Amino acid sequence: MAIGSKTEMHNKSNYESDGLQEKSLSIVIPVFDEADNIDPLVKRLVRVLADLDLPYEIILVDDGSRDGTWTRITALANDIDSVLGVKLARNFGHQYALWAGLKCAIGKAVITMDGDLQHPPEVIPELIDNWQKGFDIVSTKRIDENTTGFFKRQTSKQFYRVFSYLTGVNLGEGASDFRLLDRRPLNALLGFRDTELFLRGAVQWLGFRNAIVSYNVGRRLAGESKYDMNRMLRFAISAIVGFSTKPLRIGIWIGLATASLAFIELIYIVIQYSLGKTVPGWASAVGVTSLLFGILFVLLGIIGIYLAHIHRALQGRPHFIVAATVGQGMDVRKLDNELSK
Repeated sequence: MAIGSKTEMHNKSNYESDGLQEKSLSIVIPVFDEADNIDPLVKRLVRVLADLDLPYEIILVDDGSRDGTWTRITALANDIDSVLGVKLARNFGHQYALWAGLKCAIGKAVITMDGDLQHPPEVIPELIDNWQKGFDIVSTKRIDENTTGFFKRQTSKQFYRVFSYLTGVNLGEGASDFRLLDRRPLNALLGFRDTELFLRGAVQWLGFRNAIVSYNVGRRLAGESKYDMNRMLRFAISAIVGFSTKPLRIGIWIGLATASLAFIELIYIVIQYSLGKTVPGWASAVGVTSLLFGILFVLLGIIGIYLAHIHRALQGRPHFIVAATVGQGMDVRKLDNELSK
């Protein structure tokens, strides 16, 4: 299938009227404190993309970095016409930086990947090949036995299992944000109004024709992963709560079960009282009461998380705020007025 034969929902005349030349491919890369990785990454990307002979753009989104990341992005954008940069006002998080890049991209196909070199650019031709065969989404499955610790692999595996069970959206083991999106599913995705973004789940939820490509995770050239245990836990909770109300329904059944236990305990207390043996039952009564209160507070915590999501949705704040842009054509994309909504 030829590159230009894919069905498009973007209006080409809109690009031309804004002075933008339509691209076949956009590469979106959110980065945070990756100053030492950006140059090697872009160098590898340019080498791989040159062999594809496609019009392309590389969009680097600086998610409030504290090192020289933006300086490196600016230098690359000034040296290479195809490199564009978006600087967010502060660190909004990986998913929101990715969202900013997706809104900025004008390609017929958009590839998203991380900036730490663990998503190898050399896999891109295989993603393009599957897209040309007619797949609207080309996802990837990471193979990382030698680059990721046992604990992180196991927690990731269990998260995907729990997420799939609670939401009904099947995410296989090894899913990542390294993928290709055709313009049709991308436009559908950009219509989402989720308060908490979890793009892996959202893309899978769309239901377009999907291919999966396996890849070996590359090693970081410099720096360390920004996802510590606390960030991963918050990310997992937001993903599940944003996609499912099943935890609330499970809470109802837990409440019914514990209410049944409390009723049984009440019957036991009445029987013991009638037999004049109230003291021996004191320990069990206290134990059950403590259990009930513990479960109650857990359920209140679950409800509180959902209320917090509702509160943030009602606030209506933008997902991100753009502080600066660099690169050809960025001045006519109206980032400050449109992309932060």
